[in-house]
Amino acid sequence: MAGEYQRAYDESINNPEKFWGEAAHQVAWYKKYGKVFDDSEKPFYRWFTGGELNTCYNAVDYHVKNGRGNQVAYIYDSPVTDTVRKITYAQLLDLVSRFAGVLKANGVNKGDRVIIYMPMVPEAAVAMLACARIGAIHSVVFGGFAPHELAIRIDDAAPKVILSASCGIETKRVIEYKPLLDRAIDEAKHKPEKCIILQRPQANANLIPGRDFDWAELMKAAKPADCEVMKATDPLYILYTSGTTGIPKGVVRDNGGHAVALKWTMKNIYGVAPGDVFWAASDVGWVVGHSYIIYAPLFYGCTSIIYEGKPVGTPDPGAFWRVISQHKVRCFFTAPTAFRAIKKEDPEGAYLKKYDISSLKYLFLAGERLDTDTYYWASNMLKIPVVDHWWQTETGWPIAANCMGLEALPIKPGSPTKPAPGYNVQIVDADGTQAPPDTDGLVLIKMPLPPGNLPTLWQNDDRYVSSYLDPYPGFYFTGDVGKIDHDGYLFVMGRADDVIKVAGHRLSTGSMEEAIAKHPDVAECAVVGMADSFKGQLPLGFVVLKAGVKRENEVIIKELAQLVRDNIGAVASFKQAIIVKRLPKTRSGKILRSTIRKITDNQPYTVPSTIDDPAILDEIKDSLKVVKRGE
Repeated sequence: MAGEYQRAYDESINNPEKFWGEAAHQVAWYKKYGKVFDDSEKPFYRWFTGGELNTCYNAVDYHVKNGRGNQVAYIYDSPVTDTVRKITYAQLLDLVSRFAGVLKANGVNKGDRVIIYMPMVPEAAVAMLACARIGAIHSVVFGGFAPHELAIRIDDAAPKVILSASCGIETKRVIEYKPLLDRAIDEAKHKPEKCIILQRPQANANLIPGRDFDWAELMKAAKPADCEVMKATDPLYILYTSGTTGIPKGVVRDNGGHAVALKWTMKNIYGVAPGDVFWAASDVGWVVGHSYIIYAPLFYGCTSIIYEGKPVGTPDPGAFWRVISQHKVRCFFTAPTAFRAIKKEDPEGAYLKKYDISSLKYLFLAGERLDTDTYYWASNMLKIPVVDHWWQTETGWPIAANCMGLEALPIKPGSPTKPAPGYNVQIVDADGTQAPPDTDGLVLIKMPLPPGNLPTLWQNDDRYVSSYLDPYPGFYFTGDVGKIDHDGYLFVMGRADDVIKVAGHRLSTGSMEEAIAKHPDVAECAVVGMADSFKGQLPLGFVVLKAGVKRENEVIIKELAQLVRDNIGAVASFKQAIIVKRLPKTRSGKILRSTIRKITDNQPYTVPSTIDDPAILDEIKDSLKVVKRGE
């Protein structure tokens, strides 16, 4: 007999209009939609056409009007400034409605774009919700992004106003944003009419008369603005994600499908209830921050945490445990990289023992593949379900997950469990033929995508079609490789370009990383393909050891080679690895494998704008001097 998950999944695939129509009853509509699903303009599918609502109303006003005004909406926890501030739903409504009035008074109207270039402070949330309130389309750019990358986004979004702050804080380092913003505006062809700057005590920004205005001063004279009536299909925001051409893709999110899908996920995937504390340790500049710091927790009436800090170093590897204990977090969501950083600094979990984290029921991990070693470490330490789940900026919410609120399925380490309701995931070979169970291939999703996914790219329908739909007609191309096993569990091994060809054999570098991560001395690793004149490519490992490891590197590398041989076979030809102090990553914690691969093969590359510390690339170059290649 099918369980709750299977029943929900089957209905979502076989009768999506009924499934999502019922989910839509949980959203407050000004006018009910005429159609749940509209396929009249294929391949540009739309959800809830004819419906009218307001995203900010659903996130804030709705809860104040229904008795949650005194409940905390956001907890701002900033170890870098030694600040904890709680904002109730009623206080948030006051802040958001007044800042919406600021925007309107400065010429921002429905359909105008507003770029938000801010650190992890409550005002970033206020800015996003205020835009949603008046129907302006926000585009959040990760605070501290390089001026050139910001300029590209300014030209594409053409914002009327830019919202920023005087600075961000990276551990103990103050990063002044205003000089970066000024350089970006100088470079951009499009010039915003105005900039509104939040002055922080750690740095004072020089304001340009006539263009730049002080946030606090404008708020003093602000008149509250009401919610605009928005069509379900109107855009809510643009979020730029990297593209293969170097020009970022502006992922569009609509209002109606976004509200329906995200509210549904809070109960059914994350297993929380209204009033629970939900913490996504991400940044508002990434999709996780949009979906699970700003919007979804508030749609569902939870308390969300805005955390300005790191997993280690602010001040120690117990930072996460302190937040969970202090604020009674029920569900925690972060990236595997964060846990690898904690494991590296505190492999025995000594800092965990200092805190009572009994409130925590679930740990969700996403952003990159969860290696089994990190899974077991977290599971053994926390003694709660550790849930790997997989999604993308484009989808806005999980493609695959163990849906804890529907039915907790047995966990298979290395798998994000099964496709979430709404996603018809299939594995195909390079020719588009469906692959049998337990066979590696390309991961595709049969169209149409469920509500909340991107309907298109900002002002670029052609690129949407060519990037996602043309490669395999009738399917959304995820760009990932993986398999579905005989139990229906999905395994995502990495991006399609992370498959290497060794002597004619297609091999996943993700599988090799999985094997290497089992070694007790390894904190984290990356495997890339290195050009080889004899075999075409050979795998090369970059390995970071746990703190305190004193053994000889050569001995460890031999053991790693044997682990790969034992787990994958001699065909992998894994023999070389380099021990490094750290791996290059984005600020969101993803390892920059593509950049490492280009450096390894002496190919030209650009320093990614998202990189956490560019100096690491020089360390990688230096480490490669010892590598011997085939002649």
